[in-house]
Amino acid sequence: MTLIDSLRERMPAKYRELAKFAVVGGVSYIVDIGLFTFLSHTVLENKVITAKAISILVATVVSYVLNREWSFSNRGGRERHHEAMLFFAVNGTALLVNLIPLAISQYVLGFNTMNHTRLFVSISDFIAANIVGTLLGMAFRFWAYRRWVFPDEMVEVDQEIHEVVEKRKGHRQDPGTSDLPPAV
Repeated sequence: MTLIDSLRERMPAKYRELAKFAVVGGVSYIVDIGLFTFLSHTVLENKVITAKAISILVATVVSYVLNREWSFSNRGGRERHHEAMLFFAVNGTALLVNLIPLAISQYVLGFNTMNHTRLFVSISDFIAANIVGTLLGMAFRFWAYRRWVFPDEMVEVDQEIHEVVEKRKGHRQDPGTSDLPPAV
């Protein structure tokens, strides 16, 4: 048994899920900031909100695939098209949450190239978009994914069904020992 297998067995499922979510978030974060940096310093230099929206959308597609197939693979219960629709609705909301600090930085505080040096604007954009905005969006996403997109743990549902079946079997053998109504 490897060290990773040993750690995996000792870690409760809830924390394993959070760890996987964090890894997927890290990959998505790299895609997001890499694409944002490229776009905001080249073709969309004066349109940083648009650059950030595009980078978040691309990172969201990467995130959906990795979360569905790895982080939350034990959850489900919904049809894939319904799950995907909820995922992208949650991420649309999270995109707005993520853009708020950048918009405040650009338009309320005036941290743009009309008022400050390019270096200052690059640093303030990075902090607003890639640190503050990403942290707010990440917290919202984790909560919303668990609540709406991937809500049911399939293992728990299967176990509950198994327990009900076993109780019903016991009820048929000794009707006085079960709290369940008689099986029809």
